[in-house]
Amino acid sequence: MNFDIKTEQVSGETFVIALTGEIDLYTAPDFKQQLLDVIGQGAKHVVVDLTDTTFIDSTTLGVLVGGVKRLRPHEGRLSIVCSDRNITKIFEITGLNRVFPIHATRAEALEAPAAVEAPSQ
Repeated sequence: MNFDIKTEQVSGETFVIALTGEIDLYTAPDFKQQLLDVIGQGAKHVVVDLTDTTFIDSTTLGVLVGGVKRLRPHEGRLSIVCSDRNITKIFEITGLNRVFPIHATRAEALEAPAAVEAPSQ
C-alpha cells in the first residue's frame, strides 16, 4: 500500500499536510496524529492537500471533521486541495463541501484565508 504524509509550516499559523496514496481505516490514524500535532503547534489554518491521494474513505472524512471541530473554537479553519473528481464527489455527496472549502490548487487554498478575513465594504 502506497501512503505518505508530508507536513510543511508555510507561515506562523499555516500548515500544509500533503497526503499521498490511499487514506483509509489503516492509514487514517497516522493522518489524524499529524493533524492533531499541527493543531497542537498553534495552527490556525490547515490545508490538507489531496492532490496525490488516490482514495479516501469515511474514516478520512471523520478525521477531517474532527480537525474542523478542533480548529473552530480558536477561529481556525481547514481547507482541502483536491482536483480529483472521484474524491470531490465524495465531499459533495456527504455535504462536507459546505463544511470546508475545496480548492483546485495549493496556491488557491493558501491565498483564500486573506480574502476571507479581509473586511468587505
